[in-house]
Amino acid sequence: MRTWLKNILVCTLILSTATLLALLFFYLGKNTTSVAIIYILAVVFIARYTDGYAPGIIASFVGVVCVNYVFTYPFMKIDFTMDGYPVTFIGMISISSIISTMTSHLKQQNKIIQEREKMLLEAEKETMRANLLRAISHDLRTPLTGIIGTCSACLDEQGCLSAAEQKDLIANIQEDANWLLNMVENLLTITRIRTSDMTIHKTAELLEEVVAEAVQRLRKRIPNIQIQVQLPEEFIMIPMDATLIEQVLIDLMENAYYHGAPDLPITLQAFVSGPRVYIKILDMGAGIPEEMLASIFNGKPSAPSQCGDSRKGMGIGLTICQTIVKAHGGQIYASNHENGAELTFYLPLGEEKENEP
Repeated sequence: MRTWLKNILVCTLILSTATLLALLFFYLGKNTTSVAIIYILAVVFIARYTDGYAPGIIASFVGVVCVNYVFTYPFMKIDFTMDGYPVTFIGMISISSIISTMTSHLKQQNKIIQEREKMLLEAEKETMRANLLRAISHDLRTPLTGIIGTCSACLDEQGCLSAAEQKDLIANIQEDANWLLNMVENLLTITRIRTSDMTIHKTAELLEEVVAEAVQRLRKRIPNIQIQVQLPEEFIMIPMDATLIEQVLIDLMENAYYHGAPDLPITLQAFVSGPRVYIKILDMGAGIPEEMLASIFNGKPSAPSQCGDSRKGMGIGLTICQTIVKAHGGQIYASNHENGAELTFYLPLGEEKENEP
């Protein structure tokens, strides 16, 4: 009922407007051809802004009748017997009906395409959600297994373990527990950003200070990590949420440590190119398999590096980094250099540049 009411209102409004314009053109130029074109255009607009084929076809007949009744001699009389008018009538009806049908068909095709795109987007979201859940189960289950196994060893072998061995086991439990706490905090962060419960509040921050804070926090967590920082000499101010960008830097460097070569240094480079600042994290490991480069940020759990910590996968960490960087208007991508893996992200230097491709 609402659709029919909408169609009637749209047809009435457009045909009334077309009639007023036709009267104006007719009395100014005495040209019936211009009147016919105006009604054909009215049919196009009716077909575009109504639902179904009927309104456009009905409008075609109404337009032909109006041209005959109002704008053709004898005026205010319907006369289809004039010489040549039947051909004009059939031609106008045919053109109007074809245009109306084509417009309605194109509109329906466009609606079908939009529905398919929506379905594909939903399917992609479901795939990403499934990948994220798999990554969560992978990245959270292995530390929990380690904690349970270490606790069992402490309880079963309590009388046989030396103080140093007990201290090592407790240190392992603490490490895994801190890893789990960090993963839970990351999950809360990505959930808040993706559900728009958390707004990114950006202020101008000095890149050098943000990098220094991230390196300091990571060294407290991993005392043995080696990090080489290479920053430009000039001061670089970036609009950002410093806490979130620090988290990205920590996650990327921690990932490089566990999946690269832990006994070799990690390099953090930053440079300015145009309206963006680029930050690279390079490790000295085996690199990222080529088949994983395109999907590494999709949340799929990966096989741990042979030289890294076998208990930890890349999993959701990179997905969280991607979410934070995109929320800042940047992009992140992975590649390999000749001696290992390279993860790069950029941030806009100004708010007005964030929507650039």
